[in-house]
Amino acid sequence: MVLKLDNLCKTYDNDVVAVDKVNLVARAGELVVLLGESGCGKTTTLKMINRLIEPSSGTIFVNGRNAQSIDAVSLRRSIGYVFQGIGLFPHLTVGENVGVTPQLLGWDRQRTDAQVDRLLELVHLPPDQFKHRLPEELSGGQQQRVGFARALAGGPSIMLLDEPFGALDPLTRDALQKEFKQIQKDLNLTAVLVTHDMTEALLLADRIIVMRYGRIVQEGSPRDLLTSPKDAYISSLMSTPLRQVERLEHLLKKPGDGRTSFHGD
Repeated sequence: MVLKLDNLCKTYDNDVVAVDKVNLVARAGELVVLLGESGCGKTTTLKMINRLIEPSSGTIFVNGRNAQSIDAVSLRRSIGYVFQGIGLFPHLTVGENVGVTPQLLGWDRQRTDAQVDRLLELVHLPPDQFKHRLPEELSGGQQQRVGFARALAGGPSIMLLDEPFGALDPLTRDALQKEFKQIQKDLNLTAVLVTHDMTEALLLADRIIVMRYGRIVQEGSPRDLLTSPKDAYISSLMSTPLRQVERLEHLLKKPGDGRTSFHGD
C-alpha cells in the first residue's frame, strides 16, 4: 500500500477528541474520499498525513516509511496538496508558482521549466498563453488548475485534496472534477479527498470513508454505501443525492402524462 493510517488519534488540550483510532489503507492509483459533516474529523485526518497537524498517537506510513521518521518539510514536498483557497503566490507568475516545489527540491532550471510546461498542458493551460500571467489575471477555475499543477510539480505519488472544488461555479466544478479524475488515473496517483458533498464523493471515489465524531462509521465503494448502508445515519447521507435526482426527474416530466420532455418537444 502507498498510505496506511494505524490507530491514528488527535486530542487537543481541552480533551476534545478530534480523531479517534482511525485505520485506513490507500493503494496505488486509488482515490479515497473522506466524507462527513463539518467537525467529523476528516480535515484533521487529512492534515495529519503530511504533518500539518501532528498526531497525538498512532502511526502514518507513507510508501512504507513511518512519516514521523521523515523530516516534516521533506514529507510535505513529497506529497501534493490542494485546498479550496488555492493559495497561489500573488507576486509570482503562473510558471513560477508551479515551479516552486521543483526549485525547493534542487531541480535545475531546464528540468523545472520542462516540468512546468508539461503540467500546464496537462491541466489545459497552454504555457505560451498562461505561463507568464499573474494569478490575478486568471479566473477561479484557472487558478485552481494552477493549484493542481503546482501540487503535481514535484512528482508525488500521493495527493491530498481538501474541498478543492467547493468555491467554484457548477460548470467549472463539474469540468475540473472530470479532469482531475482523468489525471489521477493517468498518473496512477493515490489521492485522498475531503468533502462533505455526497454527490461529489459518489461520482469521484473508488472508496468512501464516512466519518462521524472522529471515527470511521463505514467504508466501501460508492455502490456499497448506496445499496448497503450500515445504519440510519449512512442511509440518511446517501438518500440526499437520490432525493435530488428524484426531484430533477419530476421537473422533467410533463404534467399528467408521465413522459419526459426535452427541449420543448
